[in-house]
Amino acid sequence: MKITVGVMGSAGDTLPPGGKEALAKKAAHLAQAIAQRDLLLLTGATTGIVYVVGKAAHDAGVFHVGISPATNAREHVEKYKLPLDACDLIIYSGFGLKGRNVVLVRSCDIVLFIAGAMGSLNEFTIAHDEDKVIGCLTGTGGVADESTYLRDKFSKTTRARIFQNDDPDKLVDACLGEFQKREP
Repeated sequence: MKITVGVMGSAGDTLPPGGKEALAKKAAHLAQAIAQRDLLLLTGATTGIVYVVGKAAHDAGVFHVGISPATNAREHVEKYKLPLDACDLIIYSGFGLKGRNVVLVRSCDIVLFIAGAMGSLNEFTIAHDEDKVIGCLTGTGGVADESTYLRDKFSKTTRARIFQNDDPDKLVDACLGEFQKREP
């Protein structure tokens, strides 16, 4: 069975000019790191930098499963304004954004963060509570860069393990190593 890695992060386009190119480059590198390790990718079937990672991974041959907040494809596109073209399979949870986040995170073996705002913060706290292996791609802003602060400031004892690195290959390898230690 393939290891499932979820990528979570900024769905919006909130980066200043000049920062977009650097973040897109890191996103493409993260997608390649996932593809090279033959992982199954899960995302929120969303927009922004998560879309960039998901589409690049999909185009590189990764099987990409999207977990939608919507009840069907029409609602996914019309109500939530989300794309259909980056995923091989979309599961329509019908649970809205916060409910979708729970399904998404709980379905992952490893949860990776690239940038991230409030929705990602929600996913981060779920991943922490669910004892997940968490990887944060530093240098991308948001939740990914603030994970140490969040963990230390709002500490709660769990089996979650947080890894940080600005290199996608090193980050994915560290997370895989931890996951493989946990699983027989």
